[in-house]
Parts: sequence; structure tokens; C-alpha cells
Amino acid sequence: MQALSNSNSTKSDANRVRALSDEIRALKSRLNAVILAHNYQVPEIQDLADFVGDSLGLSQQAAKTAADVIVFCGVHFMAETAKILNPAKTVVLPDKDAGCSLEESCPPDQLRALQQTNPNFYTIAYINCSAAVKAISDVICTSGNAVQIVNAAPPDRDILFVPDENLGAWVSELTGRKMTLWKGNCYAHVEFQRDGILALRERFPDAKIVVHPECLREVRDIADEVCSTEKMIKYCTANPARRFIIVTESGILHRLRKECPGKEFIAPPIYDPMRMPTDRCRCSECKYMKLNTLEKLRDCMLNLSPRVELSPEIIERARIPIQRMLEITAKSSSR
Repeated sequence: MQALSNSNSTKSDANRVRALSDEIRALKSRLNAVILAHNYQVPEIQDLADFVGDSLGLSQQAAKTAADVIVFCGVHFMAETAKILNPAKTVVLPDKDAGCSLEESCPPDQLRALQQTNPNFYTIAYINCSAAVKAISDVICTSGNAVQIVNAAPPDRDILFVPDENLGAWVSELTGRKMTLWKGNCYAHVEFQRDGILALRERFPDAKIVVHPECLREVRDIADEVCSTEKMIKYCTANPARRFIIVTESGILHRLRKECPGKEFIAPPIYDPMRMPTDRCRCSECKYMKLNTLEKLRDCMLNLSPRVELSPEIIERARIPIQRMLEITAKSSSR
């Protein structure tokens, strides 16, 4: 009886996903909408999206879309970036509470106060920040282009890198540029621990370890490759290895398995102090990314809400450092 119950539940869930997906596709056509989804979104949202990628790819897609409505399946700062690049378009996201620990760690008034202590600061802001922080920054970067952006910074300026201290430290190591680092981090990435990943390496000695730069240095130091989520896709596709330990939010495994059939992808455990002492490990999931669901996606398109709204002043000021990032990245890519 239990097996039959589970089978019926699986069929019911599949029917629900199919019905919602059909409804969302019809709404997309009616609204002339584009659906952008981050690599950390749930599988059923990724499967519906017109584009799935990392922050840089999503920014580039938002900058060139001809759609009337941008449906951003990610977190709030990403939808804000789309609105900054498309002020005349309607931008919605499935859940208004889909935030980011990095964004929260860097209030604009505190950043402004620090900037005033050194008039020579050149502020490079990781895209995981609010529109208000972007508006008082010199240039934006993503994990995919941070090295390029730092290398392009004026050599006579003192770099202030906000808000991710781990990404900033990694970029500083690669470029040799000394930087003042804001003390912020992504809660979902700093939970990874060196010992847990080394234990996986002992169990799977043939596996390549691929790490996101928002992780702690002790984790980055044991990686075969440190890179953004989009570069993880490229690395795993091109590398002849058949097994990979992917040290980032586990949502990316869905896309990796779709684009790299025949290869195995392992999500390392993170330490979870809220569980019983005998069972404290689980996979890393961003609670903010996982707030978005198919039902919320459907509803936000039906109601065109929650809608991202920004003042014209913030849009004008924040667009400059984002556009500077896109220009630097395009110039580097064309070489």
C-alpha cells in the first residue's frame, strides 16, 4: 500500500508541474515576457526559463532583451539589476523576500562612511549588493569577471572591494592587487569545510573538486578549479574526468547533469548544528533562492507583482558602474 501511495503522489506531483508549466508558458506568450533563472533555482523553474546562468550571464541577457516583461527567478538584487538596465520594462520576481546575506551585510550608509575615510578609494562592488550600493560604486563585478574588473582598475587608486571578503581575497591572490575588503560573506558558501571535502576526496579519489570563490580559503586551496557557476559548467563539460565534487549551492547540479550526461556530480555536505549530533550534515541550499516556486512564478506573472521599482536617480547612478562592467567584460572577451 505504501508503494502505491508513493506512486500516486509522484504522478500527482508530475501532473501539477506539467499543468503549472503549461500555464506559465501561455502567460509568457501573452505578456511578451522573458524568464531569466539563476543556476541555483529549483529544477522545474530552470527547465522553464529562456535563459539559465550566473549573475554575469543574467545581466547580459537583461541588457539585451526585447521582452516587455522580465520575470527574474533569482534574488532581489538580480531583479534590481535587470530594472536598472531596463527602466522602461516591467520587472517582477516570484517572491519579494528572496534576498541575500551579502546584500544585507553592506548597508549603503555604512559603505558611504567607509568611503569617506579615504578619498582615493576605488570601489568595486560584487553584484550581490543593493541598487543603492551599486549607485555609490565605481564598477560592478561578478564572480565570473572579478579578475578582469580588478585588473582594469586604475593602478593609482586604492581598491575597496565589497561586500564578499572571500571573493575579494581570491581575486587579490590572483591579481596581486592589495585591496581593502568589506567583511561580508555568503552564508551558504562559508558552511563548507575542508575536512568534509577531503573526506569525499578519499572516497572518490578520481573526482575533480570544483569550488566557488565565495568559499573559505581553506576550501579554495584544495580545489582543482575555483570559478563562477557558469565556468563550472564549462570546466565540467570540457574536462575528461567522469566525476566531480561541486562545492557551491546544490541547485547547479540539475543543469550540470542535463548538460554533462554520463558524468557524476557530488554535492559535498555542510555542517548543520541544528541537526542531531549523529546527523549534522546536509547539502548546501540557499534559503533565499529556494523561496521561488512554480506557483509563485505563475502568480507573479498573473498579477505582475511583486514588481521591482527604483527611483530614477538610483537607476541613473547605478547604471553607470554596471555598464562599465559590461563594457570591460565585452572588451576582454573580444581580444
